[in-house]
Amino acid sequence: MTAQNENLFAAIEQANMETASPLAVRMRPRTLEEFVGQTHFLGPDKLLRRMLKADRLTSLIFCGPPGVGKTTLARVIAGHTKAAFHALSAPSASVKDIRDIIVKAKDCLAVQRRRTVLFIDEIHRFSRAQQDVLLDDVEAGILILIGATTENPYFSVNSALISRSTVFQFECLSSEDLTVLLKRAIQDKIRGLGRYPIEATDEALDFLVLGADGDARKTLSALEVAVLSQMDANAPEKVIHIDLAVARESIQQKAMRYDGTGDTHYDLASAFQKSMRGSDPDATVYWLARMLEGGEDVRFIARRIAVCAAEDVGNADPMATVLSASAVQICEFVGLPEAQLPLAQAAIYVACAPKSNASTLAISAAREDVRNEPIKAVPRHLKDSHYAGAKKQGIGAQYLYPHHYEPGYVCQEYLPGSDKTYYRPVPRGHEKNISHYLQTLKTLIQKTESTQ
Repeated sequence: MTAQNENLFAAIEQANMETASPLAVRMRPRTLEEFVGQTHFLGPDKLLRRMLKADRLTSLIFCGPPGVGKTTLARVIAGHTKAAFHALSAPSASVKDIRDIIVKAKDCLAVQRRRTVLFIDEIHRFSRAQQDVLLDDVEAGILILIGATTENPYFSVNSALISRSTVFQFECLSSEDLTVLLKRAIQDKIRGLGRYPIEATDEALDFLVLGADGDARKTLSALEVAVLSQMDANAPEKVIHIDLAVARESIQQKAMRYDGTGDTHYDLASAFQKSMRGSDPDATVYWLARMLEGGEDVRFIARRIAVCAAEDVGNADPMATVLSASAVQICEFVGLPEAQLPLAQAAIYVACAPKSNASTLAISAAREDVRNEPIKAVPRHLKDSHYAGAKKQGIGAQYLYPHHYEPGYVCQEYLPGSDKTYYRPVPRGHEKNISHYLQTLKTLIQKTESTQ
């Protein structure tokens, strides 16, 4: 078989494969000009664009949610740099696969003076040992590594690889970006759906964009379902109408990205707690809904509310801790879906309560002193005296029982050799009353000391 025939058969095979590919795969951009989104690092004069323009590409780590172009951009970059391109999926790749590609990369560089781009999808799924195999050849420039991950690479990727790479954070595609992709797919007669007579309303396209939640793959897949589900083999010229009803059927339920152990888990928990601390009940209940819809453990949510009640509300409204404790118990008892009700009640209560972290600061400062200063001995009058022999040793003999005095207080030493104030109540909520009471006691102490 001649080389010309081999090239012809390869082209036919490639065309057949592309025909069977989903629309989202067929419509992948082939050039930087076709690529949509991520203008914060790929726009004119932005970092990655400058690196590509200068042909000074280093190893890259792409991180971000699914369907925003990480794999696509890696392929576009490989084409732009004229480098050899190899792709691996971390869950199915082995160390042998990596070593085989390294051998090919060395040969390609030595014989053709051509560098190799190795794209590893879901690189966070590689073990530390597998990631270590790449280090020397990435550092030597034999491989240009492009790793893609949906997780925080600073937690999930070997720090040595991170230090040898430039990290780019991908964002969800905007509504405008997704609309461009939809219209491009409808009009493209070669790779897209342009060969079909399609009439799509703006309302329908807007719904497909909204339901995809920034995911290009989901948007294009829904469009393809909408078209293919209406095709009639006996009437190929029949106009395919895509209205709002068709769009709703095609996209079904809105995608809800959530990983109970990954970044989304911690980011949503952080937003939830910070919204309660920030006294925003609307944001609080929204992030609560996000976690519930994502399948978060209700016990984890209840614990976050309880922690926030103690840490950020404290004695400014002691009922916040009581209510959050009740929510913890009720959630254990009833489970979902009913558990959402006490969770919402407790979270909104905490968000709306006056705030004080005085208790938090007090225990933090006291523990700091315990760790770093000489340990104070318990005064003899405060020691336990409920045992035989305590009286003979005079332990507890000088203790003054506060209830024998008016107003339920007597001046005596509780913390020897210290004039530190750990607890400083704020002038808000119930702590305003606490502050007033402590000031009253301070006045009594001053009077007692002045008469002695």
